[in-house]
Amino acid sequence: MKIRPYQPQDLNTLKEITVEAFQGVSIDEGIEREFGTINHHDWKWRKARHVEADAIREPEGIFIAEVEEKIVGYISTWHDPEAGIGYIPNMAFIPECRGQGMGRKLLEYALDHFRQLKLSLAKIETLEQNAVGNHLYTSLGFKEIVKQVHFVAPLSPSDTEESL
Repeated sequence: MKIRPYQPQDLNTLKEITVEAFQGVSIDEGIEREFGTINHHDWKWRKARHVEADAIREPEGIFIAEVEEKIVGYISTWHDPEAGIGYIPNMAFIPECRGQGMGRKLLEYALDHFRQLKLSLAKIETLEQNAVGNHLYTSLGFKEIVKQVHFVAPLSPSDTEESL
């Protein structure tokens, strides 16, 4: 596996990898199960937009994993130098490259990137049902700090009245 910097022409491939990889572990997917599509867009569209936001926020913090010059995964990062924290919002691989240690190598690469930036902490989030992520992150020294519950409320008065 080779790790290289992100290039703008990678974006569509990263979005495709992300949508496939986040099935079953996406907050947006859970919202759609409860409320249906929002503004004619499904959870996959919204999750793909997260990758676009990563590319806008800090494109130099996205690292691409390649095998034989084919993109097989990526990790996105951004950092807050004043706070001393590096953030990892997204990481995904194509199915045939999961479980081979590539995610670990990419995470280690991101952590080294944060060290080079002289940051103090790295932060990553996952859902409780993501057993693979939970195991991987703790094996690399991440510690669970707190559990967060996501609440969603409909904003249409008719939706609120129906649910009461």
